[in-house]
Amino acid sequence: MATERGSRWYVVQTHVNAEAKALANLQRQGFAVYLPRYLKRRSHARKVDMVARALFPRYLFVAIDLATQRWRAIQSTLGVSHLVCWNGQPASVDDGVINALKAREGEGGFIKLARRSAFSPGDKVRIVEGAFVDNLALVEGVSDHERVAVLLDLLGRKVRVLVGADLIAAA
Repeated sequence: MATERGSRWYVVQTHVNAEAKALANLQRQGFAVYLPRYLKRRSHARKVDMVARALFPRYLFVAIDLATQRWRAIQSTLGVSHLVCWNGQPASVDDGVINALKAREGEGGFIKLARRSAFSPGDKVRIVEGAFVDNLALVEGVSDHERVAVLLDLLGRKVRVLVGADLIAAA
């Protein structure tokens, strides 16, 4: 999805949760559009699945040749809040930024995010959900990006428990 000769990338702000609508309507008007997305782990009702999310919520990129395309029509496109402008002219994005984002895409066109745990050994945390809710614990280690080993003080001794990273918060 390289830009055509004379085109540059610009930023479009969409309405809340309307990235897909804006994308479809801009493409229907003949614009080249790029919406960087990633897969987010979602857990609900004991079910875990992966859902596509916009990397920059409410924003997408559109390639425009300001000299030849009717770019002002973008402002009234369904799903679009406005084209981000500076002094009345659309604010361009360097091609290197778009190319770097595209280079991080994996299979299916989703950007691979560098994952790191929000907790490190020695951090004090509070369990916010599950059987040990509201117990304070000490992070012993991070087993992977979804599970954290914590030490709970139960019955006068430290007990090692693996919990989901989304089930703890900083104390």
